[in-house]
Parts: sequence; C-alpha cells; structure tokens
Amino acid sequence: MRHTATRRNERGHTLVELLVAIGVLGLVTAGVFGQLNTAAQRIYTEQIKVDNFDQARDFVDQFFRDINQIGYPNGRIVINTGWSDTRVAVGLVSISPTSIWFEGDTTGSGVVQEVMYKINGSGNCALCFQRSAVAKTANPPLNQLANADWGTEVNDLITPIIFTYFDANGSPLTPLAGGSTLANDASTLAKVKTIHISLTIQDPNVTDPKTHQQIQTSFEGEVSLNNCSLAANGFNPMSCQ
Repeated sequence: MRHTATRRNERGHTLVELLVAIGVLGLVTAGVFGQLNTAAQRIYTEQIKVDNFDQARDFVDQFFRDINQIGYPNGRIVINTGWSDTRVAVGLVSISPTSIWFEGDTTGSGVVQEVMYKINGSGNCALCFQRSAVAKTANPPLNQLANADWGTEVNDLITPIIFTYFDANGSPLTPLAGGSTLANDASTLAKVKTIHISLTIQDPNVTDPKTHQQIQTSFEGEVSLNNCSLAANGFNPMSCQ
C-alpha cells in the first residue's frame, strides 16, 4: 500500500495584526491605570475630608459636653456669696461670633471651670480654634483670663462666623461688636437659648490632586441649653431653674 504525504500551508499573524493587538492592549491598559489613578486621587481627597470631619466632630462633641454643664450649682439652690465665689458658676460670661466664654462644673468634680472657645486664643495660631478650661479663681468673672491654658481643638479653620445665637423664640441675637459680656450687654446673654456652630476647615498646603483646588470640609451643629447666666435677673436666683 502506498501512502502520500501532504503538507498544509500554515500561516501566522502578520506584523500589522500584531501591532493592532498591541495597540488595543495598550489602550485597555491605559484605561485601567487611568481609572486606578483617578480612584487613588479620590481616596486621598476623601480621606482628608474624613480626617477634617472627625476633627470638627470631636470639637463639637467636646463643646456640647461642656455647654451642657453650664452654671453650677443647680438654680434651685440659694447662694448669696457673690459672683467671685469659686464654688459658683455664673454661666455665660461673654459671647461673640468667634468666641464663647462660660463657667460650669465641666468635670463633674464640683470644681467650677472657666471655659472659653476662641479663634487664636493663645495669639500664636491665627487659624486655630482653641479651648481653655481652668479652675475658677476668687475674682469677678471677667477677670479670670490671666490663667487661661489654651489647647487647639481645630486646625486650619476659615469660618468667619462660628457661633450664631438664638433666643427661645428662634429669633437671632446679635452680640455687640467685640463681644457681649456680663458687664456691657447682660440682657443679650440672658436671652440665649440655642447656639448654632458652623465650621469650615481648609488646609492651604493640601490640594485635591485631580482638581488642584484646596480641600474644604464643613460641619454644623446646634445645641439648646438651660441658660444659667446670672445676667438674667441678678445673682439670686439663677436663671436655669
């Protein structure tokens, strides 16, 4: 029996086809890496916002804890020892759009604290929102700042108005220029019922890698309080009954 061998013609990819395949692969790879880069940029931006948001939230939580302890002791207790008594907190001492100052037993220890929140309280950090809480001394309320001990609560704060004040009817209260205090505007302090807080954080050294704009994070909060300011009607009784 005779066998006849046959050869089939075999044909590979042409150079043009290979170049087209490489080009398509390159486009797909570029698209994938482009999306990964965009995702990385968004993750970076969102992480900055989350960090700023946490910073603002921690501050607001601290403020709410402090302000809810305003005044001491309870208004039903009759005390006639005077405003300078270290055992007595007069409540609100001073308010302005960028600061608030009050007295209260914020630690629950029975020791009255002078608590102030203020932009650049120390004078060394223009964009820092700072807090001071020190034990009250035997001096009138407005003579307590000599012992202030400032610590930074929020960095890179650009909000022009942080605190907005409202009375029991929801009407806005306007502090005097330079701040309303027990000495110059006691009637306004006595009306404060609600405090609205607005914070906007923007680090000038951090930008969004995609938009090249500085990253802003905003946070707002609101608290209603028993206004224990002795400005309401003198020393006795207190106004937070």
